[in-house]
Amino acid sequence: MVGLNMEEMSLPVLFEQSRKIHQTASDSSVDQDIVRKGCELLKKCEEMIGKLGLFSPNETKEDISTTNLKYLLVPYYLAELTEKISEEDRIQILKASQAKLKEFISFCEAMELVPAEELESSTQLMGNTFADRRAKKIARFKRQKAAESKLLEIKERKERRGRSTRASALSTPVDAGEEDMEDDDGEEEREAWLTTISLVLCKAFDLLEMLKKEEEMLIAIKERQSQEGNNEISKSTLDERTQKAEAWHRDAAMKAYYTKPATPITCATFAQDVIEGRANVSQLHEHKHKPMIFGPASLVGRNPTSERERMAAQVFQPHYRLPTMSIEEAGLKEMEIMNKWQENTAKFIEEANSSWYKDKRTSRPGEEDDEDDDAAQDRARAWDDWKDDNPRGAGNKKLTPCG
Repeated sequence: MVGLNMEEMSLPVLFEQSRKIHQTASDSSVDQDIVRKGCELLKKCEEMIGKLGLFSPNETKEDISTTNLKYLLVPYYLAELTEKISEEDRIQILKASQAKLKEFISFCEAMELVPAEELESSTQLMGNTFADRRAKKIARFKRQKAAESKLLEIKERKERRGRSTRASALSTPVDAGEEDMEDDDGEEEREAWLTTISLVLCKAFDLLEMLKKEEEMLIAIKERQSQEGNNEISKSTLDERTQKAEAWHRDAAMKAYYTKPATPITCATFAQDVIEGRANVSQLHEHKHKPMIFGPASLVGRNPTSERERMAAQVFQPHYRLPTMSIEEAGLKEMEIMNKWQENTAKFIEEANSSWYKDKRTSRPGEEDDEDDDAAQDRARAWDDWKDDNPRGAGNKKLTPCG
C-alpha cells in the first residue's frame, strides 16, 4: 500500500484505499506510517474533488448524485486520522482535526443534512446547563442507534435479495424485472449513504466536543506549568521563537505572490474520464474552449491583470456561443475564397474558348473536303451525345446551393 503511486490512481480507488485505512485505524492501533499514508490519500482525494468540482454550495442533497454522496465523508475521515497522529505538539494536531470536523459539519449543514435539533441547540445561547447537555447527548445517541439499525436492515435486505436472485437464476432464468431490481439497488445505495452520513454526523459532533475538552485541558496544563515557576524559557529563547515566527510569516507572504491554486479541470469530458479512472489529473488534456472575458466594461477596457480583476470581469457571461474570429478575420477569409473562385472561373472560361473544345477547320471556306466534313460531323455528334449524358455542372453538386 505504501508503494502505490497516487498520481496514477483514480478518485474511486483513492477513496476506497483511504476508507480501508480509516477502518483499520478505527478497529485497532495501527502504525503511524499507515496513518500518515491515509492522510496523504485523503488530502489527494480533497484535491481531486476540488478540481473536478463535484460539489457546489448552491446545491442540496437532492442535487448530488448517488455516486458522489460518499465523497462528502472525506473531511471526516481526514479529521479522525489526523487526530490519531502522534506528535509532540498535540495542540496543533487537535486544532487541525477540529478544523476538518467543522468543515465537514458546515458543508453538511449547507447540504441540509444536519438534523434540526442540532441546529437549534447550536444557535441557542442559554443551552449550556447540565440538563440541556444531557438531553442533547441522549437525542444524539438515539439518532446514532437508529442510523446503525437502519444500515443493518439495509444490509440484511440486500443479502436476502441477493440470495433470492441467485436461487431464481439457478432454477429459471428471469428476464423480466431486472430493471426494477437495478432501480431498487440505486435507491437502496442512496439511502445507505445518506444514513451513513447521518451516523457520521453524530460521531463528528461527539468527537468535536471531546477534542475541544482535550485542547482546553492541555492549554490549562501549559499555563499552570508556566505559572508554577517553570522559568526555564529565557528571554533569548522567546526572542528566537518570535524571530522564527516573523520569518515564517514573511516567507509565506512572499510566496503568496507566486503560488497559485491548482488549475481546475474545465473540460467536462476529461473530468468524467478522471472520475471513472480512464485518465489522470496530472495528464495533459487539450481544452481549447477558453472562456472569453465578457464582464463589466470598466474592467475589460483596461485589460485586467490581477486575479481578482480577471475573475470580476468574468462574472457576467453571455447566454449564446461567442464567435471564434473577429469581423476583420472573417472578411479576409471571404476575400481569399472569392479570389480563388475568380481565378478558377477565369481559367475555366479560357479553357472553354480554346481549341480543346472548338472545331478548327484547316480548310478554306471555298474548299470542300468530304473526309474532314464527315470527321467533323462525327465529332459534333459525339460531343452532343456526351453533353446530353453529362449536363453542365453535374459533377459539382457540392458547389450548388440548392443541389
